[in-house]
Amino acid sequence: MTRHQAADSTPTTTGATATSATATGPMVAVTDLRRSFGTGERTVHALRGISFSVGRGELTALKGRSGSGKTTLLNLVGGLDAPTGGSIALDGIDLGGLDEDGRLALRRERIGFVFQSFGLIPMLTAAENVGVPMRLRKVLPAEREERAHTLLALVGLADHANQRPGELSGGQQQRVAIARALANGPGLIIADEPTGQLDSETGRSIMELLRAVVRSEGVTVLVATHDPTLMELADRVIELHDGRIVEEDVEQAA
Repeated sequence: MTRHQAADSTPTTTGATATSATATGPMVAVTDLRRSFGTGERTVHALRGISFSVGRGELTALKGRSGSGKTTLLNLVGGLDAPTGGSIALDGIDLGGLDEDGRLALRRERIGFVFQSFGLIPMLTAAENVGVPMRLRKVLPAEREERAHTLLALVGLADHANQRPGELSGGQQQRVAIARALANGPGLIIADEPTGQLDSETGRSIMELLRAVVRSEGVTVLVATHDPTLMELADRVIELHDGRIVEEDVEQAA
């Protein structure tokens, strides 16, 4: 058991469970992953042959300075970019064997994304923003509305469903973004610097929310962060430096 699996105050499960919840094997398996940009003397080696896996229901944090390869790695795992070499398996599916339509379907059905800049649509309410991924999957309006409100309650925003992003604080907007990431019941959430635009106290509350989501939804979270004070909330910390893994911290509960 990892150091956070025995924690309490778990929120109520929302109902839509990821299809991979009962599957076996790691949620993410990365093998000898490489990504280079440019050619010749201008070549930049963003990732230099890294390998690791992320277990199901685990919150793994990636740390490292700007330029260490964290965002490049998240983009590759999320199917937003293709590697120069090596392989990535997500929920047992080899991303290298998918065409663009296959990667799009994988992102839509199995991955939720949380960004530093929130990425909400200003003209839509919180509930409508949460409903966007379900609209893309053509979920019926009544079901979509019910799940959006359930997820907003999960992230502590039940009373803010009809407010637009401009009427919410930064922390509240990020909570809406987390609810949106959960909309289609993904097996994996990828979060790139989700607390980067928040003060330290609000940032910690967002990380605690992600921790609670891992417990309640059985979802796996892969998060990149610069903030060392947030590392204690992760099951595991992987440090990147110049595109290589230099340290892994898998601290066990006493």
